Amino acid sequence: MSFIICGIGTAVPQHFAMQDELAGLAHGLAGPGGREDRTLKVLYRRSGVEKRHFTVLDSEAGPLEERQSFYDPDPAPGDEGPTTAVRMARFETDAPPLAAQAARAALAEAGWNAADITHLVTVTCTGFFAPGLDAVLRDTLGLPRDVHRTQVGFMGCHGSMNGLRVASSFTGADPDARVLVASVELCSLHLAYGSDPDDLVANAIFGDGAAAVVGTGVGTSGPGASRPDGAWTVEANGTYLLPDSADAMSWRIGNHGFRMTLSARVPDLIQTHLEGWLREWLAAQGLSMQDVASWAVHPGGPRILTAVEEALGLERAASVVPRQVLSEFGNMSSATILFILQRMRMQGAPLPLVGLAFGPGLVVEALLVR
Repeated sequence: MSFIICGIGTAVPQHFAMQDELAGLAHGLAGPGGREDRTLKVLYRRSGVEKRHFTVLDSEAGPLEERQSFYDPDPAPGDEGPTTAVRMARFETDAPPLAAQAARAALAEAGWNAADITHLVTVTCTGFFAPGLDAVLRDTLGLPRDVHRTQVGFMGCHGSMNGLRVASSFTGADPDARVLVASVELCSLHLAYGSDPDDLVANAIFGDGAAAVVGTGVGTSGPGASRPDGAWTVEANGTYLLPDSADAMSWRIGNHGFRMTLSARVPDLIQTHLEGWLREWLAAQGLSMQDVASWAVHPGGPRILTAVEEALGLERAASVVPRQVLSEFGNMSSATILFILQRMRMQGAPLPLVGLAFGPGLVVEALLVR
């Protein structure tokens, strides 16, 4: 099983806000019974995030409350914000163009035409509609009418890892398969009103973005068969459900958006269970921890990155790129790991590389790139 990465593309909404501005919006959404303004400012300052791109922003000039109309900056008591139906309507409008932008960038880097694609894998956990993102991308990009479509939905931050596993399965079964994996997440559609601690944390770190990867298998022939010099190859995927973790992270649909629960136990669970499983998984690939030259860790937040570093005995320098991506864009859920892989690939990060991402379950997903 292998998937040769031939191109990666990323995209974010046009407009962004700095984290201190977003802290002010969060104070309003928390309502009269919300946290003290100082507490929110500390939470936002310690988030590891400097700015985030939001699809709900209409411009970058002026006070933040005047640059968006999706959320009431001063909601009345009992107001829970836009209904899920309203949020999903916005997702249906805004998500496909952003995903298409990322996909076109990936195709351009690979030097492929849309007609070369045989398989399409779409990934998202922030929106649903049908005919879905896959159908819209097929038409928007001009993919073949008989392209094989697979949707990876509602798997959280590790969703693109699952998407790459599906792509690897396709290319492993058919060496002539040419796969497009497209992830798009509009987390800003799920800002929550009120002062629930999980909502406050989610409001503080998540942003919007899209990323896409195109690739082939070993021995591909026909259109799109050329392999760039030094191409990265996803050679293995792994997954592990951490014990006693069912309540550690969840993502559920509510009447006013999707709601996340994030236990304070998550870093401890990672520190307790990650190393033992990862050593066994790497050994099955003929590698030791010391053989890994680069680490691409999904930045669920600064505490997640620190927990992984401590669990695996890594220097802080191993997480420079994940921290940069978190700072510049926030946590874009499933799209984030592809932003990290793109940047590390462009920088010529040494191989072998191990990617790690965590999601509801609590599940760790891993990939090995050589």
